[in-house]
Amino acid sequence: MNQAMIRKMQQMKKDMERAQEEIINTEFKTTCGVVTIVMMGDHSLKEVSFEEGFEATTKDDLEMLGDMIVAATRQAGDEIEKFTAEKMAKFQSLLGGF
Repeated sequence: MNQAMIRKMQQMKKDMERAQEEIINTEFKTTCGVVTIVMMGDHSLKEVSFEEGFEATTKDDLEMLGDMIVAATRQAGDEIEKFTAEKMAKFQSLLGGF
C-alpha cells in the first residue's frame, strides 16, 4: 500500500471511532403510555420514569406497566439501530460491506 492509502485508512479509522463514540453518547428517549425511558446508544438503560399521577392499583395495572416498559425499551433499541445504521453506512460502503 502506498502512503496516501495508509493515511486515508487511518483517517477513516479515526472517523469511525468518532462516529461510534457519538452513537454511544447519544441519549434515546421514548415514551409508551405512562412510561418514558432514556437509553444510551450502547443500549444501556439510563432512566425509567412514569407519568405524574400514575398509580398501579391492580395486578392488571402492573402487567400493563411491564408491557409499556418493554415496548418503550424495544422502541428505543430500534431507534438506536436506525441511528447506528445511518452513522455507519458511509463506512460500510467504503469497506465494501465488511
